[in-house]
Amino acid sequence: MMWAQVLTWSFGVALFTAGIRLAVPVLLAVLGEIITERSGVMNLGLEGVMLVGSLAGFITAHSIEQSTGMISVAAWGGLAAGLLAGAVMGWIMAVLTVTLRSDQVVTGVTLVLLGQGLTSYVFRQNAGLAGARVKGLDSWAIPGFSDIPIVGDILFNHNVMVYLTAVLVFLCWFFLFRTNWGLELRAVGENPAAVDTSGLRVDHIRYRAVMLGSALAGLGGAVLTVVQLNIFTENITAGRGWIAIALVFFSRWQPGGAMIGALLFGIADALQYRIQALGFKNIPYEFLLMLPYVLTLVALLWRTGRSAAPAALGIPYVKGER
Repeated sequence: MMWAQVLTWSFGVALFTAGIRLAVPVLLAVLGEIITERSGVMNLGLEGVMLVGSLAGFITAHSIEQSTGMISVAAWGGLAAGLLAGAVMGWIMAVLTVTLRSDQVVTGVTLVLLGQGLTSYVFRQNAGLAGARVKGLDSWAIPGFSDIPIVGDILFNHNVMVYLTAVLVFLCWFFLFRTNWGLELRAVGENPAAVDTSGLRVDHIRYRAVMLGSALAGLGGAVLTVVQLNIFTENITAGRGWIAIALVFFSRWQPGGAMIGALLFGIADALQYRIQALGFKNIPYEFLLMLPYVLTLVALLWRTGRSAAPAALGIPYVKGER
């Protein structure tokens, strides 16, 4: 009986619709990490960055909503706060890895611990946040397109952040591969000494890339709490930052590949929620919880060895050295 509920058009439409929405926070983080790694810096601290962005966004949205009652303003304010908080975390990462030339792997793990500790402390110190909720953003059906059977429900009946993220995928590709800024960024990731010789500041380019990439990851965290779940709990990102790092390798450092990888994760995540809701007693819920992460790992292994990372990825640049 339960399998009969799964093998229906309505289940499939609901699954893909939810999968697209759940993919957004991870996709934003992946796009940010692509920008960061294209400059030669590996930010393994995405989990911590997303956590800080998620808490900053939730606190800001909740405060504005409680004080003014303006739900839409509160949501956008929360998203802006998540973006800013992510940029601040990126600045910390850049100071440590670009200026002080610390080990990027160790620094990234430290950033995760900082994000986890900081958000847990702030959350516990604010008793009013426990159980608090925000309204978020309503879905917006695109006139005309949302009336298309099946496709309309799946693609054109989402909140604004879903549409904006799709636009960001294109913009990320355009700026990376069709502008001078993108050319300089990619050149720094491949041969920083040559870029330095040409008169450009390697450290400035890397600072901008790390801060922009972390800002997008922070925005992804804010989308999770402000737009999707409407609550905050400790470690709410549940490993999405690590998944984003894996999907960068899956995508071959290409925004289009990032979108495909994030959609796979989102659909797998939606699948485990919906199967649990149907009450499949013969499938342990622990197996369903790990399903999105297992599928991401399989996809990553399938793509391993098929592309080369930026040549200077993870290597601090010292002026005068090649």
